Amino acid sequence: MRVFIAGATGAVGSRLVPLLVAAGHDVVGTSRSAERLGDIEAAGARGVVMDGLDAASVRSAVLEARPDAIVHELSALGGVAPDLKHFDEQFAGTNALRTRGTDHLLAAAGEAGVGRFVAQSFTGWPNERTGGPVKTEEDPLDPSPTSASRQTLEAIRHVERATTEAGGLALRYGGLYGPGNVIGRGGELLAMVHDGKLPLVGGGTGVWSFCHIDDAASATAAALTRGGPGVYNIVDDDPAPVSEWLPELARIIGAKPPRHVPALVARPLIGEHGVSLMTKVRGSSNAKAKRELGWELRYPTWREGFRTGLG
Repeated sequence: MRVFIAGATGAVGSRLVPLLVAAGHDVVGTSRSAERLGDIEAAGARGVVMDGLDAASVRSAVLEARPDAIVHELSALGGVAPDLKHFDEQFAGTNALRTRGTDHLLAAAGEAGVGRFVAQSFTGWPNERTGGPVKTEEDPLDPSPTSASRQTLEAIRHVERATTEAGGLALRYGGLYGPGNVIGRGGELLAMVHDGKLPLVGGGTGVWSFCHIDDAASATAAALTRGGPGVYNIVDDDPAPVSEWLPELARIIGAKPPRHVPALVARPLIGEHGVSLMTKVRGSSNAKAKRELGWELRYPTWREGFRTGLG
């Protein structure tokens, strides 16, 4: 099929383009910058410049491409570790792409008669922070998010609602790691762990679900031909508390064990949202994605992925 990837030079898009080309698909990928089109074309796709926040730009790019499917991977993070005290402010660009950008793409998809629409979402901290440690797609998102994350959670709700109401699939990626990510060789978060600047806050009881970047790409490829409309958690098999994965990551990269910091001490530095990530968040189950998308993970656990897949 002809696949239109909005955001083809981003974290997932850059891994997805060669995967789809190798599978025989005709791929058109977008970038905000003409300078990045060479990366798309080097992977075997056709590159086009598109501004995801400009309705006319999106409409023109989609109608000219005449795709069978659209994959929405637009973001504006650029591989920077989150500023947890100013979370919404840092995610403002991505939130605009999750709201206005999604609406522009869906409008163009409807006009072009696109049959399949797959959009990027996120799981982990958006989960309700009560009850069991691992949530499914049937569990609600957090009804009482931290004050620093309310706008970002609302943008996630929007992209999921708009996508599924249009008959599409919203893929909730877990914490991504691997080449080109903050948890990857040269990434900012990995550097913080290496330098002892990422402490274990409180009891480290927050549960995280990870996903290697290549597994996120393979799940996205599977969603182009499998699965019905709805949301899917794209995470590995091994949700783990911070008290487990953070010391193990430090050990794997040869860093000293993270120091322990009480939550009350950490709060002025990383805010309510940062403390929540370390102590309250819930993980996610991938059972639905494995069952309905026929998805098989290259890295079923972050334990192996951290050892061999950081890049």
